[in-house]
Amino acid sequence: MFRRIMGQSRGMKTAFTALLNLKIPLIQAPMAGVSTPGMAAAVSNAGALGSVPLGALSAEGARTALAATRALTDRPFAANVFVHPTPGRDADRESVFLRALTPLFEGTGVSPPEKLEEIYRSFNDDDGMLDVLFAAQPAVVSLHFGAASGDRMRALRSAGIRVLGTATSVEEAELLADNGVDGLVMQGYGAGGHSGAFLAPPDPATGGRQGLLKLIRDTVAAVTLPVIAAGGLMDGADVREMLDAGASGAQLGTAFIGCPESLASDAYRRALPGGSTELSSRISGRPARGLNNELMRWASAVAAEPPDYPLTYDGVKQLIAARNDSGFSVMWAGEGAARTRALPAAELVRRIQSEL
Repeated sequence: MFRRIMGQSRGMKTAFTALLNLKIPLIQAPMAGVSTPGMAAAVSNAGALGSVPLGALSAEGARTALAATRALTDRPFAANVFVHPTPGRDADRESVFLRALTPLFEGTGVSPPEKLEEIYRSFNDDDGMLDVLFAAQPAVVSLHFGAASGDRMRALRSAGIRVLGTATSVEEAELLADNGVDGLVMQGYGAGGHSGAFLAPPDPATGGRQGLLKLIRDTVAAVTLPVIAAGGLMDGADVREMLDAGASGAQLGTAFIGCPESLASDAYRRALPGGSTELSSRISGRPARGLNNELMRWASAVAAEPPDYPLTYDGVKQLIAARNDSGFSVMWAGEGAARTRALPAAELVRRIQSEL
């Protein structure tokens, strides 16, 4: 009951802010390829929780990113890791998908790949990443694509590191709660980038404002952990609506793509204000929402079934590099993309705080 009252408070103090001694119940989402140590540090210094994406990095790359972030802030920040299952190999499915990619390499001067590789290792399989986190001691490790294995959870807890898990349904939330996480990021269908769904495909019923509100209310009724809302949220009014529904905080990603600290290309930034979005699994092998550019239109039309994540992403990333075309690139974004504001990250946090 205490948690629910705090989540519904009209003030800034919630169970989530109390957990990490934050001033604002806000997380900057960890967006691989977009977020930077500078962005995470600026958000944390402004009183919210910045996030550093590690899922697409090697252990050594993660060590560098965490050190760079720590050099810029002494406030809590989150390190995000992927906990996807080890991909299964299906030679026939991989061959069919590679054949679908091949015509798009014509004229690039680059040969299409002959096989697909596991370009990102799951945290559950990567002892080196665990060692890095154990040494760096971020305040939070956030999980995407499922639950951490028991030995990983025990190691993180023994180091005093808080753990947040991403879920898209009450069933997933309950599984993560049983796994021992300290809080739940409940992600709706309209979220940009990769869906965190891991028990079933993302449910369209959680889309839009009303769908996300219902997901938050249902989750708050089912678990006794801080619940953070995510998916299509862009400003303080959006965050307030989620807090009033019982959430203890909100996670915003697309809202930060336009910040000068982000790695988004100029074409990516220009596409945001008028951008519509689609959800597809044929870019990476997992459902992900992005802007309707040439790459997304191809993904929506191709019939070949994608191999397991991240094998599909290996082939598509090689294609993107070969074409070197801003229209044929990954531009992950949520349904609120049109409301992006090109503000420095700290200023955006302060603006959201003021709107709250």
